[in-house]
Amino acid sequence: MASPDTPLSDWLALREAADFASRSQRLTQLASRFLKPSSPARVVDLGTGTGSNLRFLIEHLPPVQRWTVVDRDPMLLHHLQARMAIWAGARGHSLTTEGDQFVIRGGELECRVETRQRDLGSIDDPSIFAGAHLVTASALLDLVSLSWLQTLAAQCRLAGAAALFTITYDGRSPCAPADPDDDIVRALFNRHQHTDKGLGGPAAGPDAAQAAVQAFLDAGFQVERERSDWVIEPEQRELQRQLIDGWATAATEMAPEIATQIANWHLRRQHHVDSGGSLIVVGHEDMFAWIR
Repeated sequence: MASPDTPLSDWLALREAADFASRSQRLTQLASRFLKPSSPARVVDLGTGTGSNLRFLIEHLPPVQRWTVVDRDPMLLHHLQARMAIWAGARGHSLTTEGDQFVIRGGELECRVETRQRDLGSIDDPSIFAGAHLVTASALLDLVSLSWLQTLAAQCRLAGAAALFTITYDGRSPCAPADPDDDIVRALFNRHQHTDKGLGGPAAGPDAAQAAVQAFLDAGFQVERERSDWVIEPEQRELQRQLIDGWATAATEMAPEIATQIANWHLRRQHHVDSGGSLIVVGHEDMFAWIR
């Protein structure tokens, strides 16, 4: 969770390197091997934002890809194409627009991307998943409800698609050096993570990783999971500042009666960041599920 004053597109850009460094390579490879290299890999990306998940996976999947990327925010989808153009240019690839899609080509790679603006508060429409071989999302599942996760598993089963979900927050966020109020702020933030984020009801929050595993097991999938913790080093000061700001804001919303105590914690944690002595770990999990 970022500072409330930071535009979402800026926060997504700031966190992208940490996401990439922490993701499970093993589960990424499992997902890639599940897809047949002889035919286009059809991928649906939920809550795509500015395309971080696309940028990570595009070089790990078979070279001919067809993506449908879904987000409710048209501005983020606009940023997505611009970010992908920069990404493609840095690798010597081309990006062209063809109708309602954009296409990235370079060497063996041909990746067609259809952007779809849609509110994901409900995902009971099978057309979202139709034809997908792989359904994926990053940093999304802890924001959705338990019933949303169950519907997601059912829709993936109906489509016959595998699922790769990454960077799901699991409630852990140890900091060094430790502060006496770390546990209080963490508990309040984790309570805040259970509030309704507009995705089917009260969010699963820190329980999402286990709940997603259970939902997909109940739907008849084989499931593998692996930790994908952020380890945010002292030199990553801006990312640390944004996290601390976000934690303090959420904690204060949950317990305004101890706002002064939280504000003092915030000052102490930011001092550690400014002095170059702060290390923060944020616990995440990745999950890959496929039909038995």
